[in-house]
Formats: sequence, C-alpha cells, structure tokens
Amino acid sequence: MSDIDNKYDANPRGNVVDHDAPHVTADSDNGVAHHGIGKKPVPTEAHVIKVQPLKRSEMQPSYAQDLGTGEVTHGIYGSCLQVLGSVTGFLGAIPCCPCPNPFRNVQQGSVGLVSRFGKFYKSVDPGLVQVNVCTESLRIVDVKIQISPIGRQKVITRDNVDVEIDSVIYFQITNPYRAAFGITDLRQALIERAQTTLRHVVGARAVQSVVTEREAIAFEIAEIVGDVADKWGVAIEGILIKDIIFSPEVSASLSSAAQQKRIGESKVIAARAEVDAARLMRQAADILASPAAMQIRQLEALQAMAKSANSKVVFVPMQLQSDVVNQVASGSGQTFGGGSGPAAAVREETGEGLGSVGRAAILNSAADV
Repeated sequence: MSDIDNKYDANPRGNVVDHDAPHVTADSDNGVAHHGIGKKPVPTEAHVIKVQPLKRSEMQPSYAQDLGTGEVTHGIYGSCLQVLGSVTGFLGAIPCCPCPNPFRNVQQGSVGLVSRFGKFYKSVDPGLVQVNVCTESLRIVDVKIQISPIGRQKVITRDNVDVEIDSVIYFQITNPYRAAFGITDLRQALIERAQTTLRHVVGARAVQSVVTEREAIAFEIAEIVGDVADKWGVAIEGILIKDIIFSPEVSASLSSAAQQKRIGESKVIAARAEVDAARLMRQAADILASPAAMQIRQLEALQAMAKSANSKVVFVPMQLQSDVVNQVASGSGQTFGGGSGPAAAVREETGEGLGSVGRAAILNSAADV
C-alpha cells in the first residue's frame, strides 16, 4: 500500500473540515469569525460604533415661565368667555368634533408665548400646550440661529469710489418676550440697521482698506448692530461680507496697482538676492585666495575634464604657467641677451628669433618645473 493510502487511512473522516472547532475559518477583511455553519457572525470590538448620548446642556434651554393670571383683570363678560372657552375646548378635544381643539403643538427650537385677553402671562417649552380657545392666544417664537441676507448695497468710499457690497447677518433670539412684543418686525429692523451701519462704516474707509480689511469691517458692523439688537432680545452671531463688486474701471485700476506692486516687490527681492550673492562670492574669494585652496580647485577641474572620453585635454595649472614664463624669461635674458621681461618671454614662446632652439628651451624648462 502506498504512502498516500496510509495517509487517508489515518484520517477515517476523510477530507472533512471540522467547522465546530474555534477559529477554523475567519474573515480577516471584516473582522468577523464564523463559529460553525448556520451560526450568525460575531462582530469584533474594533467595528463597534459607540454613540454618545445628548447632554442637557447641549439641548435647547428652558424658557418656561408662569406669571399667573392674578394680574389679568376681567369682569363678568370675561368670566363668561372663560367658561365658554373651557366648555368649547372640552368638546373640541373629542375626535371628529367640529369645535376647535384647545391643544397646540410647539416644535423643538421654538418657544410658545401664551396671552389671555391680550396680556402675556406664560411661556412654554416645546410640547403640547392647552389654551382657552376663546380668551387665550399662543404665539410661537423661533429661537434657532437664523440667517438673513442684508442685500446688495451701493456705497461711496472715502476716496469717492462706488462699490457694491453683498453681505449676510446671523442672529439668534435670546429673549422671546422682547422679540415678540418689543418690536413690530424684528427681521426687517435688523436688516435696516445693518444696511445703515454698513454704509457708515464703509463710507469712512478708502477703497484699498475695504478690499484688504473685509473681516475687520464685518466685525465693526456686528459690534454696532449688536449693541442695539441686545435691547430687542437678539444676539448677533456675526455678519459676513459675501462679495465686493467694483465697476470695470475701478477693477482695472486696482489690478494694475496690484501688478505694479508685485513687480516692485520682485525687483526688491532680486536686488537682495544679488547683494547676498555678491557677499557670498566675496567670502568665497577670500577663502580661495590661499595657494592650497587654488590647488584643490585645480584638481577638481582636472577630474571634471578627465571624465570626458571624446576629447583629450592637457591641463596646465596657473602657477605652473607663471613659473615656466618666469624661468624662460630669465633664461633668455642670460643666454641670448635679447632683452628680458614679458616681451622676451612672448618672443620665445612664439619662436621669433629662436627657432627650434627656443622651442626646445621652453619644453626643457617646463619639464624641469
């Protein structure tokens, strides 16, 4: 019997996988281990999403207040209306009854103000509120952060330039009573106040300041409007300038001025770079003034030239050339007496008056050096 047959005989169950054994199969992609066929996957702790519950401090603050109805004076007629409203409301609470329902809904993010005979006496939080259908009224005030566009305003700056500014205001009602009963139209009042303040602030600035100090202008407007809005029960969250529009002539002038400014700055930067480069080159020249430094530079140049395989270069250092010229000049003055100095050296180098003898003397002098 072969080895393969012995192997299969050692495992009586054959080629079978025990799925009941722990960690037999695991899905490494999603972190879920399967502990048997037909069983639900067990998620690991790495993929559990933990949700933080809402805190009371993060929710809408409570505006509930009950001043009582003791100050609400009414005579016999008012008492009759109160009783009639209670009876009508009781009937209206029955489903499918044609009488008005006394229960009202106050949505989250709003506050309900209840008035009896036109006099405020109670404020309620979101939920179900019961009112008298004949004598009481419910006014709902939105206390969420609200957004209102101020509108595009045409303003003349201090330097007599016409600009159009588009902005938006963010506000939130902090005192529902003042916002509801202290002013006729709160939103329109805020918009008009913001528009007037915008013209005043922008009109006191130059056009260049309007372009570069947009955030400062918005902050100044918000401060001025916020002082007045606080008396109306409103807190100004912020005022943002969305867009500043100029006429084509002013836009071309501003772009030209900005371009000239950038060109001037680039010239200043280039001049500073040249000054720094000249300073560094002067320092490098002072460092390389020694013979050892020049010899190192000559060796580096020789190595760079030797890398070229297409040309043959004979490198003669500058110090060697001066030594050769001096030696040839001194030798020519002693042997030939035909003058000394650079002129004689030039004549000897060119071979004038020496011929082959002069050229040989130059080669010998170079070899000696």
